[in-house]
Amino acid sequence: MTEHPNEEVTIAATDKATVPPKQAKTVSVATTVVPSSLESTEAIVREYFQDIPVMIQIARCESAFRHTMADGSILSGVVDGADTGVMQINKRYHQATASALGLDLHDIYDNMAYARHLYDRQGTQPWNASAPCWGASLAYNQ
Repeated sequence: MTEHPNEEVTIAATDKATVPPKQAKTVSVATTVVPSSLESTEAIVREYFQDIPVMIQIARCESAFRHTMADGSILSGVVDGADTGVMQINKRYHQATASALGLDLHDIYDNMAYARHLYDRQGTQPWNASAPCWGASLAYNQ
């Protein structure tokens, strides 16, 4: 269900005495996509939610377009540490459903895909706590 490609990795045998070197094998490995900079995170969010501008504003208010911290760890909420990633999806309430949908909330694309899933079912209600921030910007975006 993710919207990013898998990465191909070549795995070679390390014991040359028992496994001939030509028996290297290529396998497909799912990867977690973590953007490398604030600018790329914002660009990813803007492209992904170009059809739902309010979600761009929600990401701006919830995470300041950050998915990771400077040390590479996934952004967690200040008020509630279970809030995760660019869309601040609360793992306490949504991890089981996200996993059932095959989504990894630590992956930026899956984090946004789950946010879209929530938006399709509940509109902006899951982000009402930050509405004073993003609600004011809606008049400018219409």
